[in-house]
Amino acid sequence: MKKMLLLSAAAAALTMGTAFAADLKFTPGEGDFNWESYEALKALQLDGEEVTVFGPWLGPDQEFAESVLAYFAEATGADVKYVGSDSFEQQIMIDAEAGSAPNIAVFPQPGLAADMARRGFLSPLPEGTGDWVRENYAAGQSWVDLGTYAGQDGSDNLYGFFYKVDVKSLVWYIPENFEDAGYEIPQSMEELKALTEQIVADGDTPWCIGLGSGGATGWPATDWVEDMMLRTQTPDVYDKWVSNEVKFTDPAVIGAIEEFGWFARNDAFVAGGAGAVATTDFRDSPKGLFSSPPQCYMHHQASFIPAFFPEGTQVGTDADFFYMPAYEGKDLGKPVLGAGTLWAITNDSPGAQALIEFLKSPIAHEVWMAQKGFLTPHKGVNTALFSDPTLKKMNDVLLGATTFRFDGSDLMPGGVGAGSFWTGMVDYTGGRSAEDVADSIQKSWDSLK
Repeated sequence: MKKMLLLSAAAAALTMGTAFAADLKFTPGEGDFNWESYEALKALQLDGEEVTVFGPWLGPDQEFAESVLAYFAEATGADVKYVGSDSFEQQIMIDAEAGSAPNIAVFPQPGLAADMARRGFLSPLPEGTGDWVRENYAAGQSWVDLGTYAGQDGSDNLYGFFYKVDVKSLVWYIPENFEDAGYEIPQSMEELKALTEQIVADGDTPWCIGLGSGGATGWPATDWVEDMMLRTQTPDVYDKWVSNEVKFTDPAVIGAIEEFGWFARNDAFVAGGAGAVATTDFRDSPKGLFSSPPQCYMHHQASFIPAFFPEGTQVGTDADFFYMPAYEGKDLGKPVLGAGTLWAITNDSPGAQALIEFLKSPIAHEVWMAQKGFLTPHKGVNTALFSDPTLKKMNDVLLGATTFRFDGSDLMPGGVGAGSFWTGMVDYTGGRSAEDVADSIQKSWDSLK
């Protein structure tokens, strides 16, 4: 019955959400958009062809997505319909198995897309897409790697095109507090550690860290460990760790856990002491930045955390962020940890392939950039179009990346990435050794076989 209801809901939704030409947010030819890329789309003759897109966005994000698709519809003559669902992961598999998949599916993370490619439910992206991504996306090879999976015949192909990205490798601070104390933004991990020790020497506490999140308690620590893996190991080691070729018990992983511990397990470094890390809710942990005098000076968290800042906080003025720096002495470039959505062809057609071509155009990125809540690794966009200077600054972090990697815990099996890895980090901050915690996590992974 549930399956039938889901199918009925999806079918009904396909009659809604059409992106009409009248919905164009910005008049072609006006402003500093790359209108040449828009005009070039008119060579794609799709008059009357229906192109269906199914994704996870509802509410404002759905409106933004539809505002972008409207330009594709207007330029090509296609009849484009977007459907959003908060049950996307379940519904897309049901639709694929029933032979009723949309032309394009928007996946919130690569794991499900890889599973569907393996089962033969995805079509490879148009030839040459990988070369285009390498040339036009910052850290281009990273995006190719993240979107390449084994198909039903076992051969690797590029199936996923990343569009709309989030950044996690950020450290938040209060500019006024730094200015009053005479602190500079650290440009390397060595400088970040030196600043941490300097703040303690000055009689203050450098960090606020909180892992509490109800049934998901522990996840913020996994972001720390993933960032530390990217700052102590090469990207291929990170990839092998995520796929379990490199075990949690490997010295490289234990070392990354201990790098997190350098910050989180020192009573002098953390507001409330190390014992408070696991019990402090992650939504409350940044509040120490805003107290007077400050309870802490820095907070490591993703781009969404301002939602939990005190009401009225102006990001860029009252609070700001800097890139979580890499070790100068390890020569690993500027790795960035994050997440993002990838677009894949689930029901091949000329319209589906044309829509992937559209996503390469600067205009497909600039229209959303000029509104709200969008980051892109596309090097050909006009970043002056960002409506929010904070988002522009975050995008600069993304464009400056030499390596981008997806949140590792989101790519691991649920019992590990959303289970033993979370609880293991809580145990670690509570005093268990990195070796013991890593061994427990690895055993949980092994038990899934």
